Amino acid sequence: MDVSGSPHRGVLSADDMARWQPGVEAPLTYDYGRYTVCKPGVWSQGPVMLQQLALLKGFELDGLDPAGPDFIQLQVEAAKLAFADREKFYGDPKFTDIPIATLLSDAYNDERRKLISKDKASLDFLPGSVEGFGSVVKLRRAEGHREAVGAMGAGEPTVGRFGEVRGDTVHFDIIDQAGNMVSATPSGGWLQSSPVIPELGFCLGSPLANVLARRKPPGGAGARKAPAHHAEPDHGAARRRAVHGLGFARRRPAGPVDHAVFLRHVHAKLNLQEAIDAPAWHSEHFPISFWPRTARPGVLVVENRVPKATVDTLKDRGHIVETGPDWSEGRLTAASKVGRRRRAAANPRGMQGYAAGR
Repeated sequence: MDVSGSPHRGVLSADDMARWQPGVEAPLTYDYGRYTVCKPGVWSQGPVMLQQLALLKGFELDGLDPAGPDFIQLQVEAAKLAFADREKFYGDPKFTDIPIATLLSDAYNDERRKLISKDKASLDFLPGSVEGFGSVVKLRRAEGHREAVGAMGAGEPTVGRFGEVRGDTVHFDIIDQAGNMVSATPSGGWLQSSPVIPELGFCLGSPLANVLARRKPPGGAGARKAPAHHAEPDHGAARRRAVHGLGFARRRPAGPVDHAVFLRHVHAKLNLQEAIDAPAWHSEHFPISFWPRTARPGVLVVENRVPKATVDTLKDRGHIVETGPDWSEGRLTAASKVGRRRRAAANPRGMQGYAAGR
């Protein structure tokens, strides 16, 4: 049963479901300062953050205003390059070799970093080149706004002026007294278009909507092939002991907002709540996760709380800046353990998240 009100055959068979087993895998990691950041593998977009960190490692972010144009410029320009590589290289590693070691290497990122300007926005889609790997990416451009700026859906998941939210992704971060941590995004997609299956009592997730039906490997569709999942729980760890779990409830890349939160925490020394509460933004330069997978090259959406001087400077640098309501960018949570103390933070946007301890 779908939104048409009529039942239709699905794309998964009973045999597909019977053969599937959940996997357990080691995370991909990247050392960034005193942190080791852990992300899901190349079947997700998790390594995008690691690639961003590999690019940003060559810049001095300490001391920059976390709501200033230089901080935003570097984060957004690094994201453009990392997401371009996601489109070209990422896929299910059971079916295609993914050159992730190269994508995270110093040599590769030293060259890619030369494409980042400190004072000019890139309007180009620039995936890297690794001989023998990747697919041809044809960018589908969105015409005009995805939705009116400030309307529900701009920068999904967004929060309306009075707390109303369009979006249904669920995320949680939990850390116990011993330092064991879970960072999870158990839902995926539009629950309202995946009604409850009466015989099961629950609905199926819809990450299959991320499949690139017409794309050749590595990101293309295939039997029993994992879709390119956009959910990417975070773990940040100090050397030899986990200290942070960060997550962003989202249905599309959105910049992503949580990458900037991590950078604000690390470089601006904001605590978890301050880093979440700070004025936020997202880039629409690269394709969204779901159909029609359109991109808006150069577009940068900022909360109205981003200082006007910052916005003016970003516009002068060539960014196409659109301004949304004050508290409209994303929904995040975070948890940490520092010494004997456990800490948690939650986003006030939408009044949907909360932090609790016992």
